Amino acid sequence: MILDSLLGLFSNDLAVDLGTANTLIYQKGRGVVCNEPTVVAVQSDGPRAKRRVLAVGSEAKSMLGRTPGSIAAIRPIKDGVIADFEMTEEMLRQLLRKVRSRRTLVRPRMIVCVPHGITEVERRAVRESAESAGAREVFLIEEPMAAAIGAGLPVTEAKGSMILDIGGGTTEVAIISMKGIVYSHAVRVGGDKMDEAIANFIRRRHDVLIGDRTAEQIKIAIGNVFPRSGGDLEFVEVKGRDLLQGIPKSVIISESEVREALSEPVNQIVEVAKIALERCPPELAEDIIEHGISMVGGGALLPNLHKLISQRTGIRARVVEDPLSAVVVGSGAVLDQRDLLREVAVQ
Repeated sequence: MILDSLLGLFSNDLAVDLGTANTLIYQKGRGVVCNEPTVVAVQSDGPRAKRRVLAVGSEAKSMLGRTPGSIAAIRPIKDGVIADFEMTEEMLRQLLRKVRSRRTLVRPRMIVCVPHGITEVERRAVRESAESAGAREVFLIEEPMAAAIGAGLPVTEAKGSMILDIGGGTTEVAIISMKGIVYSHAVRVGGDKMDEAIANFIRRRHDVLIGDRTAEQIKIAIGNVFPRSGGDLEFVEVKGRDLLQGIPKSVIISESEVREALSEPVNQIVEVAKIALERCPPELAEDIIEHGISMVGGGALLPNLHKLISQRTGIRARVVEDPLSAVVVGSGAVLDQRDLLREVAVQ
């Protein structure tokens, strides 16, 4: 214990949120030092040739859909868990090299966020990836708990708190009390499914094929759960490939069309929140009615989604101050709280 405390004085301890869409890194004393897309660009000269990493993060994401046959831009995290062990390890190693401003003799302690209920095999894969990337000691903390801590919820008290984390690959809901997760459920619906729904809608309605990045840009530009006040519609020009003639084509997409496209994934997210409330222990229901539902993750930024959830559930929903960073900030806050870390860490 004493040795570990001394080592802590000379290491830059880190918290990592390995998300399906983005990877965030928090460094003790500096805050969030990295927020990069979870994408790796690799080159392979043949099926048996060793894959060579060309870029990670934003640089790699810019290559999605634009690479020659020998180069692939891949996403190594699927639905919140590691799908490509080797590429996750290399991505993490390169991102850590960027954020560690000075070389230290002591390797950092690292907290890595994982979905609630992942298997032992998946936990071991995360630990091994972090250790191979340079961690001295690895702790795992469940994402709903980290998000609740980052959102400032009273997780250590005998009060019920409800967190709704809408990420890139999954939406996870949890009810937390006394440093433990009372109820949790996750579905494979998130930002990626929203993008996919927009792309599929445009293909069916306009016979135009677009990529995931274009669909994401449409969602950010004019995505909205409710019509805007005043009744004025917003439009965006979309460029893709005409499926009938096979040539590039531009079409104009309206806000109402995007809302129609998003209706299925949005309804699934609302249903997750409703089921959690139905299964909430009666003793905690009063606390949730009082404090409401706290929303984190990139999907929580979809305009008016919190209002729709409030309307459908009858419980006030709010987007926390910094929904994108809540999970990694919560993990970082635990770095200096050894007692809390010991109680909330996944064994």
